[in-house]
Amino acid sequence: MRHFIITKFKKDFNYKSELENITKIFEKVKDIEGVEDVIIHTSNSTRENRSHIMIEIILTNEGLKNYDISEPHHEWKDTYGEYIESKAIFDCE
Repeated sequence: MRHFIITKFKKDFNYKSELENITKIFEKVKDIEGVEDVIIHTSNSTRENRSHIMIEIILTNEGLKNYDISEPHHEWKDTYGEYIESKAIFDCE
């Protein structure tokens, strides 16, 4: 399955300067049982109504459960949650 986290950051947050740190958090997700890969896509648009990053996690159903309770998931939310204007979660095969 593919688990997408589509994120738009608040206007005053410089997400580009944080991409390396965000990537480091999600690199740790690859160590979670049931997770096969993580890909971080960045937007090439400068339009205000666009999201900034899309995190794609390829995993099993069990991997999704493991991700939800994982340290990297909580680190992502604790570190960047206050800077997120909106996000969408989308799962598919």
